[in-house]
Amino acid sequence: MAAASPSVFLLMVNGQVESAQFPEYDDLYCKYCFVYGQDWAPTAGLEEGISQIASKSQDVRQALVWNFPIDVTFKSTNPYGWPQIVLSVYGPDVFGNDVVRGYGAVHVPFSPGRHKRTIPMFVPESTSTLQKFTSWFMGRRPEYTDPKVVAQGEGREVTRVRSQGFVTLLFNVVTKDMKKLGYDTGPVDTQGVLGPCLPQGNPQ
Repeated sequence: MAAASPSVFLLMVNGQVESAQFPEYDDLYCKYCFVYGQDWAPTAGLEEGISQIASKSQDVRQALVWNFPIDVTFKSTNPYGWPQIVLSVYGPDVFGNDVVRGYGAVHVPFSPGRHKRTIPMFVPESTSTLQKFTSWFMGRRPEYTDPKVVAQGEGREVTRVRSQGFVTLLFNVVTKDMKKLGYDTGPVDTQGVLGPCLPQGNPQ
C-alpha cells in the first residue's frame, strides 16, 4: 500500500548567534525571537532566548562573542510567512540602566545547508533634541514595546532610526517534504561560510 502524501513540510533550524560588532559599546547581551505567518507552527525547540553578557575581545576585532545556540523546528502548509529571526541587543548606559543598543531581523535561509548572515542593526531615535536629552538623563531610551515589529512593515515609515552595529548569525537549515509538496528550494547556498568569493573577470 502506497504511503499517503504529506500535508505539511518541516523546516528545521539550528545554529548560533555568533558574534557582534558594536565599536562604541561593551558588556552587551542579545535576545532573539521568531516571527512567522499564520500557517506556521513550532513543533520543537525554543522560539526565543536570551544570551549571556559578553565583553569585547582583546584583539583588533574587538568582537562581542556570544556563540548562543538556536534550535527550532517549524511545520507549515505553504511558504507564505516564512520565519524571520528578530534580534535585540541590550547593554548598560553611563548610569547602569539597561538600554537597547540595536534591533535587526533576517529571514531564515530558504535553501538547506549551512549559511552565515551578518545583520545590520539599528536603534529608534528621539524626534527632538529635548526628547533626546530627557531620555538620556532619565535612562529611558526610545525602544519598541514589542521587538517583533522589526520584522513587519506596518508603521515603520514613521519611525526615525539610526544604524548601529552588526550581528553575525550561523544557520544550519534542513527541510523535509518540501519537494513532495511541489516546492523547489534550489541549490545549497554556502556563500559567506567558506570564505570570500574570488573576484569575477579581469581587474581594472
